[in-house]
Amino acid sequence: MANAFFKVPIPVNEPILTYQPGSPERADVHEAIAAYKAHPLELPMYINGEWVTTKDRVAVHPPHEHQHTLAHFHRGDAQHVKAAIKAAVAAQPAWENMPWQDRAAVFLKAADLISGPYRSRMNAATMLGQSKSIYQAEIDCVAELVDFLRFNVQYMTQIYQEQPTSSTTVWNRLEYRALEGFVFAITPFNFTAIAGNLPAAPAMMGNVVVWKPAETQVFAAKLVMEIFHEAGLPAGVINLIYVDGPMAGDIVFSHRDFAGLHFTGSTNVFQHLWTTIGKNITNYRSYPRIVGETGGKDFVVAHASSNPVEVAVGLARGAFEYQGQKCSAASRAYLPASLWPAIKERLLADLATFKMGTVEDMSNFINAVIDERSFDKISAYLAQARQDSQAEIIAGGNSDKSQGYFVEPTVIVTTDPHYRTLEEEIFGPVLTIYVYPDAEFEATLEIVDQTSPYALTGSIFARERWAINLAMDKLRHAAGNFYINDKPTGAVVGQQPFGGARGSGTNDKAGSVLNLYRWVSARTIKESFVPAQNYRYPFLGEA
Repeated sequence: MANAFFKVPIPVNEPILTYQPGSPERADVHEAIAAYKAHPLELPMYINGEWVTTKDRVAVHPPHEHQHTLAHFHRGDAQHVKAAIKAAVAAQPAWENMPWQDRAAVFLKAADLISGPYRSRMNAATMLGQSKSIYQAEIDCVAELVDFLRFNVQYMTQIYQEQPTSSTTVWNRLEYRALEGFVFAITPFNFTAIAGNLPAAPAMMGNVVVWKPAETQVFAAKLVMEIFHEAGLPAGVINLIYVDGPMAGDIVFSHRDFAGLHFTGSTNVFQHLWTTIGKNITNYRSYPRIVGETGGKDFVVAHASSNPVEVAVGLARGAFEYQGQKCSAASRAYLPASLWPAIKERLLADLATFKMGTVEDMSNFINAVIDERSFDKISAYLAQARQDSQAEIIAGGNSDKSQGYFVEPTVIVTTDPHYRTLEEEIFGPVLTIYVYPDAEFEATLEIVDQTSPYALTGSIFARERWAINLAMDKLRHAAGNFYINDKPTGAVVGQQPFGGARGSGTNDKAGSVLNLYRWVSARTIKESFVPAQNYRYPFLGEA
């Protein structure tokens, strides 16, 4: 057995390729897209190291081209959930006891596979399955996922190195055990990086995982699982299942060995799962760890001292990249009346240059929203806004699902600071603006803080420092990720750990050591080198 104290490679953020016209990486992605579209794939589940097929085959279509069939995934049932749990529990002793450096090596290899030979396939799968532009795919399924894997290895060693002090004749140690049981990872459609990190982070710390991705992200999720398999992940450590959520929950949350939930998704679903876990709390071997990143109604506030061009660009990018389908997307903005004309002019000019269409045309800035359900929800908001007297659509407002689920980038201006599109999460390319009198900056900050139940991301644009400081103070609890003179999106692993509080989650900060602490159970070990020989203490002596 190795007896050295190993140092892991120092992580650095993965470089983001440009994919400019004529570049080799652009050609590679076009080739990968063509290969994926040439023949529909089969997407089996992965349980106990085996690819599992069923007779229930479900078609997968690109959101921007819903008449084309990319693949069929094999939907499972209750027996597959039970088999995944059984495989995970059986795999835990060997995996937990594997030397940490060997667990680290699996995920470091996976990172190098993603950044190297799988890069174009990862991008193509995410572009086609989730309708992401090449840049949005690159920063997600390659750069961020690679960063998660590499930085989490560093954070793991940081945790293991943290040890208590010892007194004379005593050696005190901390052991960081895996949780006793399995972790259930539920992942969303919008980020392949999240889909990969939610099962990988607990697994890296010695845990075993049952992973249920969103059905609208299965195409890329299956490729992530292939990469983990190729990287040498032992059978049963991560088990990938495509099953009905409520049915899986009934089985998972009633199981004695359920040890933790790693979740990204809607606030309502997370609250329901937490309630279910609470009702079953007496059934579990230990108290489950509950980690969740949920909804957001993210804001941009501009002060009269801000630069209107910078504000407009921040809104254009922050609200409309990936069709606003980011938990962090700017969906409400509060702009001073004195700057509104200049901001409006630049914002509308930028929106007029946006191209919308298929991801295969890489000059398109806007692609499709994820599915028909999302399309219909967003379209209903736009239809209502067209009728409401307190709202005016000044850009976009149209939608078309004849070939793909396309919604125009839309800007709504409202005179009501509590208009519904300022308060409710839409999760689409819709930005609502409230123009406030310059003198009411502080009062507007109060409105921002009290609007919506969420607290994920937000930003302040200002030149005058007192305005920045006031916003920092008034909005202290309104955003877990707060940006100064920048859009409220684009958190980078190791630089801006991500998460929010209030209705936006447990704020366990993926991309930092804080998240990994949730997946260990510390044991204190005290060893006495010179044990006591007599029970009597000095205070018992005769006077």
